[in-house]
Amino acid sequence: MMRIFLFLATNAAILVVVSIVFNLLGLSGILDAQGINLDLNALLVMSAVIGMTGSFISLAMSKWSAKRAMGVHVIDQPQNQTERWLVDIVAKQARLAGIGMPEVGIFQTPEANAFATGMNKNSALVAVSTGLLQNMNADEVEAVLGHEMTHVSNGDMVTMALMQGVVNTFVYFFATVIGHFVDRVIFKTERGYGPAYYITQIIAQIALGILASMLVMWFSRYREFRADAGGAKLAGRDKMIDALRALQRGHEAQDLPGQLAAFGINGGGMSRLFMSHPPLEERIAALQNSR
Repeated sequence: MMRIFLFLATNAAILVVVSIVFNLLGLSGILDAQGINLDLNALLVMSAVIGMTGSFISLAMSKWSAKRAMGVHVIDQPQNQTERWLVDIVAKQARLAGIGMPEVGIFQTPEANAFATGMNKNSALVAVSTGLLQNMNADEVEAVLGHEMTHVSNGDMVTMALMQGVVNTFVYFFATVIGHFVDRVIFKTERGYGPAYYITQIIAQIALGILASMLVMWFSRYREFRADAGGAKLAGRDKMIDALRALQRGHEAQDLPGQLAAFGINGGGMSRLFMSHPPLEERIAALQNSR
């Protein structure tokens, strides 16, 4: 809760600073001279409400939606040795990380995968796939769980949601300003909104959204390195490296179709800007070079 409060306070300060900068630069007067009558302060506040509301709703529903979307079986009472082991490992790591015990679940997919989600680090969900349990040994699974538990203890779900909200705020704000400019200055609409406003705003939101997603994905890649380091701390560096190598073998065993190659785990060039995770060889190298 303190993380949310501090981040909201920071965002509010950003909005105040941006508003002051607009006034110092005389942006409102420039727009008025062009016939674009916009209350930039009111638009900034409205953009923040629109941008942040969606992110908060998504975060609040993250556990519920993840369980249903992935078909997660939550382990309330362990029914076998594997479930008991999973619960015990997560409980141990939760104690080491100083967070509340999350829900532990398993979802059906042949691919080795895992995720963590939740609005509160003391009330999260950590789930692993059946493919991960079948294709990795106990040490490797422990390291993957440590990686996910680090996401929880670092509050990454909250931080990513709030960052997305800030990005959405400025995408909507600047798309609206651009829409007004094109509609009033280029197409000379005098009253209300012409078709040019709506078309331009949509196009601007798409273009700015693509640029904004690069920023969000950059931060996502950064937090993956941190989660790897945390997993190494909770389970052991060698176990974390072995887990990443196991994931690497799994990806290398599958040939992606040509149209999907750019989205593979080892993609380069422009595709790297949209990757949520760094290439596995870079993550392994980072752990090998750490002390």
